[in-house]
Amino acid sequence: MPNLILLPGLACDERIWEAQLPALPPAFGARVSDVQRHNDTIEGMAAAVLRDNEGPLVLCGASMGGMVAMEAARQAPERIAGLALLGTSARPETPDMFTLREGAIEYFERGELREVIEPNVYFAFHPAQAADEVLVQRYLDIVLGAGARQLISQNRAVMRRPDARLHLASVRAPVLLVCGNEDRLAPPECTTEMAALLPQAQVVWVPDCGHMLTMEKPALVNAALNGWLAKHFPAA
Repeated sequence: MPNLILLPGLACDERIWEAQLPALPPAFGARVSDVQRHNDTIEGMAAAVLRDNEGPLVLCGASMGGMVAMEAARQAPERIAGLALLGTSARPETPDMFTLREGAIEYFERGELREVIEPNVYFAFHPAQAADEVLVQRYLDIVLGAGARQLISQNRAVMRRPDARLHLASVRAPVLLVCGNEDRLAPPECTTEMAALLPQAQVVWVPDCGHMLTMEKPALVNAALNGWLAKHFPAA
C-alpha cells in the first residue's frame, strides 16, 4: 500500500487537513508533511518529501502543496503511485503576481503581516464562506501563525517555482484534480489546462467554493478523495 502524504498550501499547516485526516482510509497511514517549513524552494520541498518518505507515494497537495507534488513527480516518477492536486496551478509565476508578492514581502520584512493578510483574506474564499467569521478567523490564525520568516520564504519559493507544464504530460500515475468553481487564486482555467495535459485525470469541480477547498467544502473534498482512492487502490 502506498503512503499517503498531504502537502499544505502556502503559510499553512496540518490544520487545513483537519477534516480530511479522520475521513481517509486508515490503511494509507495518511500524514501531513511540513517540508514547506524547512526548505526554501519548490524543488527542495519535493526532494525532502521523497527523502523523508519511503516506498511508493500518493501525494495530495493543496495550492503550493500541489506544486510540490508535481515537482516530486518530475524528480522521481517511479515513486509516485498517484497525485491529488487541489486548487493549484502548473504554471510558473506571472510577472504581475511576482510584483505583488515582492510588495507583500516588503511588508513582511517590516513585521507588518496583518496589513497584508487581513485585507486579502477574502480572496481565498467563496463569498458564502467569506461571511463565516469563525472559518475566516481559523484561516487567519494559521497564516499569521506561520510568521514573517515563513511567509517570506514560501512566497519566494512560489515566485521561483518551475513550469510544471513542461513535464506534466509524462505522468502515468492516476491523478485527481479538484478545483473550486470560483477559485480566484488558482482559477478554474488552471485546472482545465492541467486536465488537458493529463488525459487520465479525474476532474472534480466543487460548487460555491473558492481556493480553500479543504476548509470550505470538507465533505465534498472528502468524498472526492475517498472515491478516487477506492477506485485506484481498492485494497485499502
